[in-house]
Amino acid sequence: MASMRDIKRRKGSIQSTQQITKAMKLVSTVKLQKARSRAEQSNPYFNYMYQTVTSMLARSGSMEHPYLKPGASQKKAIITIASNRGLAGGYNSNIVKLITGSGIAREDAQIYVIGRKAKEVLARKGYEMKQDYSDVIEGPTYEDASRICKDVLESFAKGEIGEIYLAYTHFKNTVSHVPTLMKLLPVEFDEAEIQAAESNVLMNYEPNEEEALDMIIPKYMTSLFYGALVEAVASENGARMQAMDSATSNAEEMISDLTLKYNRARQGSITQELTEIIAGAEAIS
Repeated sequence: MASMRDIKRRKGSIQSTQQITKAMKLVSTVKLQKARSRAEQSNPYFNYMYQTVTSMLARSGSMEHPYLKPGASQKKAIITIASNRGLAGGYNSNIVKLITGSGIAREDAQIYVIGRKAKEVLARKGYEMKQDYSDVIEGPTYEDASRICKDVLESFAKGEIGEIYLAYTHFKNTVSHVPTLMKLLPVEFDEAEIQAAESNVLMNYEPNEEEALDMIIPKYMTSLFYGALVEAVASENGARMQAMDSATSNAEEMISDLTLKYNRARQGSITQELTEIIAGAEAIS
């Protein structure tokens, strides 16, 4: 059995760790409140943007615009949103698993990464890091989203990549965060959208469809990407808050267990001392 000194030392160490996890939980809770409000306010807009643009394109008939068909390259860009810090449970590892299990061959993937934790793991696994925008996640803005989308679209237009994907964590609520892989380009429609479009009047563009889509698609992509950034920040803080709450609770259980062990050891020590005193007194008498 461990000595009383060892138990006391270990208990003190766990109490110090618990103070840190409590502080981190408090910080994450405050950040989550702000990020959650931002995500909940922006989510309807980005959902409506997605529905409107896909519905509009489905009604456009057969067009030959580059944004609506795969490029010649087999390379696939994956804009990956994770975090720069750990201690957030499975938040970062779930994004990595999402990419490695996506069915996209490692040699065909080009990672446009936001978040150093995902970059470190994916780089070790042999994925190509095309661009690193990790600083963006500290305070994402619409301008950041626009700049990154512009870089990726330029690579698509040059034929360096044939498809564009977005990997992020969808924020459902404080305790539910869903790793999501979304295909941004070429724009695809499900069967229901196509059938609904066929029953309605086709879209007409002025001055012409190519110029219109050259303006619409980048704004569409930027809006979806910015929405993903906002949800990812909320998800990260929610995941860290939960992780720190669990760590604090586990520390509390360990402290209670060590307190019980310490009291038992102390009781045993006192009993032994009394036994020795009684034995000594009997020997003298």
